[in-house]
Amino acid sequence: MKPEKTKMTVLAIQHVLAMYAGAVIVPIITGSSLGMNSRQLTYLVSVDIFMSGLATLLQIWKNRFFGIGLPIVLGCTFTAVGPMIAIGKQYGVSAVYGAILVSGLFVILISKFFSKLARFFPPVVTGSVVTIIGVTLIPVAMKDMAGGDGSKDFGSLTNIALSFGTLLIIVLLQRFAKGFIRSISILIGLAIGTVAAALFGKVSFAPVAEASWVHIVQPFYFGMPTFEWSACITMILVALVSLVESSGVYFALSGITKQPLHEDDLARGYRAEGLAVMLGGLFNAFPYTAFSQNVGLIQLSGVKSKNVMVLVGSFLLLFGLIPKLGALTTIIPSSVLGGAMIAMFGMVIASGIKMLSKVDFANNENLFIIACSIGIGLGVTVVPDIFKGLPSNIQLLTQSGIVAGSVTAIVLNLFFHILPNKQAAKAKVKKVGTQAS
Repeated sequence: MKPEKTKMTVLAIQHVLAMYAGAVIVPIITGSSLGMNSRQLTYLVSVDIFMSGLATLLQIWKNRFFGIGLPIVLGCTFTAVGPMIAIGKQYGVSAVYGAILVSGLFVILISKFFSKLARFFPPVVTGSVVTIIGVTLIPVAMKDMAGGDGSKDFGSLTNIALSFGTLLIIVLLQRFAKGFIRSISILIGLAIGTVAAALFGKVSFAPVAEASWVHIVQPFYFGMPTFEWSACITMILVALVSLVESSGVYFALSGITKQPLHEDDLARGYRAEGLAVMLGGLFNAFPYTAFSQNVGLIQLSGVKSKNVMVLVGSFLLLFGLIPKLGALTTIIPSSVLGGAMIAMFGMVIASGIKMLSKVDFANNENLFIIACSIGIGLGVTVVPDIFKGLPSNIQLLTQSGIVAGSVTAIVLNLFFHILPNKQAAKAKVKKVGTQAS
């Protein structure tokens, strides 16, 4: 179905709005947690929107080297939020971007072989990891609901009312709204919550007034990247989980568009994501991955044209060059943001549980993998000092509940499922050889 130009523009704007809240909330959460000022936050949001557009176009443009050629929208991944904050607090922002650059290069290097590595990331691993990510992010949301860590009015009645009011709006829209309105419930909740906060005098429009109308994104805005091996390993793990999630989006869109995927198509898709991640590190943005929320819009509209997604990418590029638009998102009070974050991070947990629904729970080994990985992930989040006796360069891998839980899930899956299968295969080959002789 090829839509007319007016309809194509409307559909493109709808896709932009559907992914906009998810795209801008990552820089807001990350930048705020790392103590960035309003000018830095404005740049971070603007460059993120711009890079989302560029990453989308790279994935749509199918060529010999990269691009899967499906109607995909790319945006920054929630999976990276916790690890980026942990890296930034321990080593500084420069180490965050050094780790992102390394993880992007790693994805490009393994893109040809990742489909073969996917067996190390079955649903029992990916479901556990995504569940851990959601669980470990909830404390960030709860602190923001109360007004933000260290705020003078932390836990005030006004903050609680604004945060739960925002959450209530989102819940009501999810219950009674349909179609497009329902898909942008987070964005509407944030907008109404911010208007309500403004009535309480909790919104300052100074960042919007100070922001320029046009700017050019620039490489290494926050300084030259630095490289810490533990930070790089952390972001590589994040990239691997993101690739598994993107694979699901690839196959979903393949089914919707009736466009079969081959190994070379997947390799080009992974390579495009690796390139997008590297560009994110270069321009001080974020790791990028396929956004599943836009798949739902394609199903609802029935329009599968790549031309719509080209428009989406172009709109995002344009919006990313207008700092005043980016500055608008930075005025959202922490309490309002916290209310929306509860819904979004809760959906991350729900997505993890959905992945785990594909697991054979009759297998006690699967239950053990889930129990240990989520238990360690949550435990390290609650008691981050448990490994404080370890060397400082190893502590980042153990202080992050996401990383500790992810490594646990991968290692236990290897121990329970991969190694026994290899040993069984070798024993079978040996038995066949013995019988033949």
